Amino acid sequence: MYSNKLYTPLRYPGGKAKFAPFIAEVMKRNDLCGGHYLEPYAGGAGVALELLFHKHASHVHINDADPAVYAFWIAATKFPEELQRLLHDTPVTMEQWFYWRSVLRGEVEVGMVEQGFATLFMNRTNRSGILKGGVIGGQAQEGVYKMDARLKKEVLGARLRRIAEHSAGISVYTEDARSLLARVPSFLPRRSLVYLDPPYYVKGKGLYRNFYAHDDHLRISKLLQSPRFSRPWVVSYDNAAEICQMYELSRGLTYGLNYTAQKRYVGDEVMFFSHKLAIPEEQLPSTLIAA
Repeated sequence: MYSNKLYTPLRYPGGKAKFAPFIAEVMKRNDLCGGHYLEPYAGGAGVALELLFHKHASHVHINDADPAVYAFWIAATKFPEELQRLLHDTPVTMEQWFYWRSVLRGEVEVGMVEQGFATLFMNRTNRSGILKGGVIGGQAQEGVYKMDARLKKEVLGARLRRIAEHSAGISVYTEDARSLLARVPSFLPRRSLVYLDPPYYVKGKGLYRNFYAHDDHLRISKLLQSPRFSRPWVVSYDNAAEICQMYELSRGLTYGLNYTAQKRYVGDEVMFFSHKLAIPEEQLPSTLIAA
């Protein structure tokens, strides 16, 4: 059931692309197939892309508050030829790494496509895909792996072309997740699923440019569990006691997930589900390998 195929061009700490078949099964069990799908914390949007490509969802909505990630998805869906040309023409060198890091930091004024490419370039050349991390192999390029180890132009080009082919079914946003969720009824049909993978409660500050404080997590949990939130949802988190307390009114299950951000480790994680949502627990292995 679980595919090894990856569709996203972005590497993302804690990326949940391997969950796509499980989320697809959730949609199937709850008569949501062919409906819409929303990720308020899209990142690499690996789940959204697989659901769209395999027609589990007819339209996906991806949101990320990080303007760099938003710029990438706008470039990939609205200006695919220009983005692919930059990928093809840009040499993978330290000189380019410093330049695109400056673009990412906003030190160089460029257009949306260049901003989006900066995200892609830095994501694929930095350790574990962390935008604010260091370059693979170090700046002296003396490591076992060099900066091009994760930037395979042919592979990435093919992924970008497939996204472009499906761009009519992708809506992109850059909003505060809570504000976006608050207006869900205005753009998301009732036959939809919302999957949230917020920044980690414990390690988010070290992994993401946008991370949450305790009260941010709490506000999201209250909104999702309130009677006025009318769309079915699934949320995944690191298994922190504070998170479990926030979602104590919702059904949950725990699982392990192998990560490679900075170092290899098995995370203890948890999922929570909205009321009345049928959960295909047998479809979720106890341990998944995240790319």
